[in-house]
Amino acid sequence: MMVSASIERAQAQEPFPIRQGVFVAVAGPSGAGKDSVMDYARQRLGGLAREIVFARRVITRPMDAGGEEHDTLDEAAFERGRAAGCFALSWRANGLSYALPAEIDGTMRSGGVAVANVSRAVIPALRERYAHVLPVIVTAPPEVLADRLSRRGRETREEVLARLARGADSELKVEDATLIDNSGPLEVAGERFLAVLRKAAAWSDVCDMV
Repeated sequence: MMVSASIERAQAQEPFPIRQGVFVAVAGPSGAGKDSVMDYARQRLGGLAREIVFARRVITRPMDAGGEEHDTLDEAAFERGRAAGCFALSWRANGLSYALPAEIDGTMRSGGVAVANVSRAVIPALRERYAHVLPVIVTAPPEVLADRLSRRGRETREEVLARLARGADSELKVEDATLIDNSGPLEVAGERFLAVLRKAAAWSDVCDMV
C-alpha cells in the first residue's frame, strides 16, 4: 500500500512534539474490525469519557451506510484545508486522502487522550508531533479479513484479494505496539482495547513530568 504522510504546522510557533497527553493510534488491515473495537470501548468508558476524545477523520470518500462516521471533502476542498492548516496530520492510502483535525492538538496540550484510526505508515509522523503515542494493531487471520471485506460489498473478490496482497507486501512492524486479535467475539478484543484506553488515561496524568 502506497502511503504518504505530512505533518501540518498550523501552529508552527509552538514546540513539537507536544509533551502533554497521550495519542492512541489504532491501525491494522482492512476488515480487521478496528471501528467495531473502538465503538465497543467508547460505549463502556464510563467516567473516562470526559478525558478521552475519539477523533472524527476527514476522508475524500462519501459516507457509507453502516460505515465509519467521518467528514467528507472532495480532493480540491481537502487540499485547501491542508494548505490552511486545518489538519494535524494528513496522508494518502488506497487512492483516498485522510486527515485528523487540528483540534486534536488542543486535546493533547490539555493533557487528554486522543484516539484515532490511522495507517501504520503514519505512526512515525505521529511520534514527531506527539511525544506520547500508544500504537494498537487490530488484526485477524487472512481468511477472516477476506470474508469481512467481501460482505461489505464495496469490492469484487478479486479486488479484495488484491487489497490483502498489498497489505501483506507492505506489512510494517510497529515498535511497542499492542496487538489485538479480533477474529473471535467482539467483546474479547473490545475489552483488551478498553484496557489500553484506561492505561492511556492513567499515563496522561503524569506523562508531561517524564
